[in-house]
Amino acid sequence: MAFSFTCFISCRKYLDKQSNSSYVVPGTLNDLQGLMDDGMLMNVHATPSYGEASSDNYFLPPDTYNSLREQLQDAYTWVPYDYYASNDWSSGYLPVYNSNYCLEALSNIPVNPSNQSEWRNVKGSALFFRGYYFLQLAWVYCKAYDENTAKSDFGIVLRLGSDFNVKSERSTVQETYERVLSDVKESVDYLPDLPIHPYRPSKAAGYGLLARTYLSMRQYDSALKYSGLCLNIDSTLLDYNDPGINRTGNVPFQPFNPEIIFYSSMNTFNPTIAPVTSRVDTTLYNSYDSADFRKTIFTRLSSGYQRFKGSYSASVSELFSGIATDEMYLTRAECYARTNDIDNALSDLNTLMRKRWNNIIPYNDITASSSDEALKKILIERRKELLYRGLRWIDIKRLNKEGANIILQRNINGNVIRLLPNDNRYALPLPADIIKEAGIQQNPQ
Repeated sequence: MAFSFTCFISCRKYLDKQSNSSYVVPGTLNDLQGLMDDGMLMNVHATPSYGEASSDNYFLPPDTYNSLREQLQDAYTWVPYDYYASNDWSSGYLPVYNSNYCLEALSNIPVNPSNQSEWRNVKGSALFFRGYYFLQLAWVYCKAYDENTAKSDFGIVLRLGSDFNVKSERSTVQETYERVLSDVKESVDYLPDLPIHPYRPSKAAGYGLLARTYLSMRQYDSALKYSGLCLNIDSTLLDYNDPGINRTGNVPFQPFNPEIIFYSSMNTFNPTIAPVTSRVDTTLYNSYDSADFRKTIFTRLSSGYQRFKGSYSASVSELFSGIATDEMYLTRAECYARTNDIDNALSDLNTLMRKRWNNIIPYNDITASSSDEALKKILIERRKELLYRGLRWIDIKRLNKEGANIILQRNINGNVIRLLPNDNRYALPLPADIIKEAGIQQNPQ
């Protein structure tokens, strides 16, 4: 089995125990929509945290590092380690199980004019969630997509059914990304343009997820297409000058703010990236202009360093990892630059930046004389905008495939530890119990 028996937890929330100790298995459309709407399992504290914890948006002060248990010290310094449930793997496969269960149950519910809308929403949601978590898992446990090696590089386990007796086998990276694309493209045929709540998938979210997928595959024409389709449905941006944003408060944003297209947040299995524990990289913090509201909205001074507080989760302890319009503007801008459309690339970048700038101080548009210069400036703002969202790890991996030569380093009591580009350790180790129980291959370290 590739994931824990705890997958049944979510189903049991919808099982009514009878007087004869039997259970009613959820099988109506209302039951299945309830499984998809279980936000505490499908959305909240659900996406991986170890990728973000392995990246370079933050550092740990010496006292904090020295207080960690050995496994977390190893994870912070990219040392291979054994670990067991609960973890990114088990957390990611729980929503996959729910999705597979719903897809199987739908095959027993004929679609008709009276139930068509509900049936289609469950179908689209299940396909979206499965693709969403397959991609999240691939970002953590697979090497960066490379068309030259994708057919041989280890992918994730593609669980496509709810039967625990089916043996788990690792796919290839190529098969993993093909399944994500297949699931999500099918999902948008069923979903509404916008959801009734950000916990629910939508067509806009599906397009945003396709843009993410193609960007991580470095297929920029397709990423451009789908980020554009997403923004055609929803292009709302927050104006950080808005008095409704508590710029100096510990929780600057309102819950489910208008930029959020789809809501998810990272699990809490790796506390090193918790805002109370970690500190924003000092070079990154110093790169914000004094007129850039993100400098004060995203961070606050804590024990001599800057602590992150700008999560779109509107919580001091929950890190937003969902899809939002600011990410889509930056994705489209990057893809415009990579396809030599400098004017549109800078237009998207400046549209975003004007909403982040203190309007008391005149904003001067960012300019560039070449697509390479535009791309460089867009990638700088991408990192400054999307920190602590679970995106930096895959960005480092894909950009190093482009020759960015990003070298990560940790300073541990004066000893500098480095992770070089394209190192095998960019595919994090699978849980030890999964290797033992399922008999699947461990990532080379």
